[in-house]
Amino acid sequence: MRATPYLATTVRILDQLKADRRTVAMIVVVPSLLITLLYFIYQDYPTPPGAPTMFDRVGLSMLGILPFVMMFLITAIAMQRERSSGTLERLMTTPIRKIDLLGGYGTAFSAAAAVQAAVACAVSFWLLGMTTAGSVWLVVLVAVVVAGLGVALGLLASAFARTEFQAVQFMPLIATPQLFLCGLMVPRNQLPGWLEAISNVMPLSYAVDALNQVSVHAAPTEQMWRDIIVVVAFAIVALGLGAATLRRRTP
Repeated sequence: MRATPYLATTVRILDQLKADRRTVAMIVVVPSLLITLLYFIYQDYPTPPGAPTMFDRVGLSMLGILPFVMMFLITAIAMQRERSSGTLERLMTTPIRKIDLLGGYGTAFSAAAAVQAAVACAVSFWLLGMTTAGSVWLVVLVAVVVAGLGVALGLLASAFARTEFQAVQFMPLIATPQLFLCGLMVPRNQLPGWLEAISNVMPLSYAVDALNQVSVHAAPTEQMWRDIIVVVAFAIVALGLGAATLRRRTP
């Protein structure tokens, strides 16, 4: 990866994001608002003595799920806009390398994802009183990694869409099954065997498992690091596949 084109692409995408106030609001504000809504939903939910509250249990998982969903949508739409507007096509006529382009896009959106995850965690822990056995910074780390996964999958999904509307349509195909099978609704070990097998090859399952480890262990565990590594590996593979789609559509 060459520094100059990589940094130029990163700065360009960040400038575009900064100029789009609605997108900035969606990235920074919407996940925090949804977590706040979840807090009020479970505010009066009965909790057995000594057990974590329902908000702590569900809200912690949502700190990983919401950044994933939001960054998937935003990245897929933004990248498809680059393709349909001809910007990507013009860039491919220059000597810039695919890895420089993809690295720039991924870094810019991942930086936005890091801000999103940090703000959502700050609201959850310091404003709404969420508690975990582990460090808040471990939750932030997992949330940032999962948001990066959303960025990678969004870049990949945009390659198969012809319009921004089609990019949105990949949401039910890629993200929704993971929401159902990640362990948020039913523990994965209680799923039917064939569904558990499917959940084992879905990256969001490992993100939720990592957050569950943080919720019950004061110190980082080997399983938590393993789960994070699996999520990172999925993101790298998605970025690699995304690089393979960066082709000129005209001779």
